Amino acid sequence: MTMRPDMYQFHNGEKACLPFSDTEYEARLSLLRATMRQVGCTAAVLTSMHNIAYYAGFLYCAFGRPYALVVTAEQSVTISAGIDAGQPWRRCYGDNLTYSDWKRDNFWRAIHHVTGAGQVIGYEADHLVVAQRAKLEAFLRPERTVDLAPATMGQRLHKSAAEIALIRQGAQVADIGGYAIRDAIREGAREMEVAMIGRNAMETEIARRFPMAEYRDTWVWFQSGLNTDGAHNPVTGRRLMRGDILSLNTFPMINGYYTALERTLFVQEVDRESLRLWQANVAAHELGMTLLRPGTTCAAITAQLNQFFEQEGLLQYRSFGYGHSFGVLSHYYGREAGLELREDIETVITPGMVISMEPMLTLPQGMPGAGGYREHDILLITDTGNERLTGYPYGPDFNIVG
Repeated sequence: MTMRPDMYQFHNGEKACLPFSDTEYEARLSLLRATMRQVGCTAAVLTSMHNIAYYAGFLYCAFGRPYALVVTAEQSVTISAGIDAGQPWRRCYGDNLTYSDWKRDNFWRAIHHVTGAGQVIGYEADHLVVAQRAKLEAFLRPERTVDLAPATMGQRLHKSAAEIALIRQGAQVADIGGYAIRDAIREGAREMEVAMIGRNAMETEIARRFPMAEYRDTWVWFQSGLNTDGAHNPVTGRRLMRGDILSLNTFPMINGYYTALERTLFVQEVDRESLRLWQANVAAHELGMTLLRPGTTCAAITAQLNQFFEQEGLLQYRSFGYGHSFGVLSHYYGREAGLELREDIETVITPGMVISMEPMLTLPQGMPGAGGYREHDILLITDTGNERLTGYPYGPDFNIVG
């Protein structure tokens, strides 16, 4: 009978060109290992897409199977499913161990093969579900466990020069998608048609700039009329009409790194009340960009923008926080929750952070000016202030189109 192993190495092909250099990944792992030493952790078992991509360059597709990156003092090993064959080996920094489907929980047997039993295990409490947490205990029998999620998020908040260079290119690609969408807007066009044009323009440009990359997950949310009321509303088949409020949202994804451009537009004309609301939101956006400076806190910026909207009589129409961090994240993985412009976040803004300014007002259907108004730019925090990375113009002068 043919032996069917629980795990094996499948180093099929040569290592691919990763998003960053070996030196960059070693620097990230060195900081993680320093944290591990501080908390007495002998092995880190990272399971989230964002942390595995950050420390190893590999962005997995789970499809019902778990994945991990195991980091010890000497090793960095991605744990992947057999269905992916050699792709995880080619696309990761470090080693790779493949587990088979032939026996339930071979994933944990593969992790145990690297960590051994009775160790101090670091894990991500905000990602590992209850069932998998129980299996960690059963298979690894740790001396104790340590939640590494806050520390890894704190590391990801401060971008390296290589990350900033990638984010800068992503912002430029987002602008290209924005201009393509603007050119495609016309009365009678469907939301989905306009969105596809913007997405295709961005994917083509990403392939031009990064010819050795994997291409996945770039998308557009292009909303009109009532569909603009939420920031994350899916695209529909609705046809644009004269006077419609529009929301343009381009999201180029480059090796797991998220960038975004978001703008309010109108088809051909804008009524007086809509123009007033739009201009008020643009004013909040401009104020917010001036407030993003080293030394202030997320909560302090939020308080000042709340005060502005309250003076305008519009605070009750604010939808969500005023901005968030950028890096390895997507609409279905990742979130650097420690850097969000909200009342309950006291994080101090420091140079090297990358954060959005994106005030949004939503007025319900039936009210004058009904719809969702949002401007969004990406800003790099510098020693003296910030640098705006997205360049597509905002406001009525450029965005009454069609």
